[in-house]
Amino acid sequence: MSDRFNQIRWDAWSPRERATLLYVIRNDQILLIRKKRGLGAGKINAPGGRVHDDEAPDRCAVREVQEELEVTPVGVEERAELSYQFVDGYSLHVHAFVARDCMGHPQETAEAAPLWVPIEDIPYDQMWADDRIWMPLVLAGQRVRGWFLFEGDTLLGHRVTAGLAP
Repeated sequence: MSDRFNQIRWDAWSPRERATLLYVIRNDQILLIRKKRGLGAGKINAPGGRVHDDEAPDRCAVREVQEELEVTPVGVEERAELSYQFVDGYSLHVHAFVARDCMGHPQETAEAAPLWVPIEDIPYDQMWADDRIWMPLVLAGQRVRGWFLFEGDTLLGHRVTAGLAP
């Protein structure tokens, strides 16, 4: 773990923004997106986005999937709480959810192109570097808490704890 990561006072850390991610899982496949704009444009990720001031994270996650892919996730369950600090000063607190299915057929929008991918073939090499650390735990049914330090796209340090999901 990097010295820079260890210098962060995570117990007093406060994010600049709050966001969500939501992974729809159906028949051993996961619904991902190729993000077209914003943070992580060009990367593969889950649908998600910024939490409005008056919005609960679970409502935000559902709204973002509806906006980005024109489907409604069902059976939504929170699985991860992730804290991201970037060397440039940007910071983001993310609630990640899984859903057991969705109503409708994913559509490409100005924000995202949908991809159904077999869970065993998740393209981690096209995703944020932290995803390969915590996503397998979430997909195995665990509840995850993670802290990550990035410089641009480079992961400098991390800490992850996991336990059984309630």
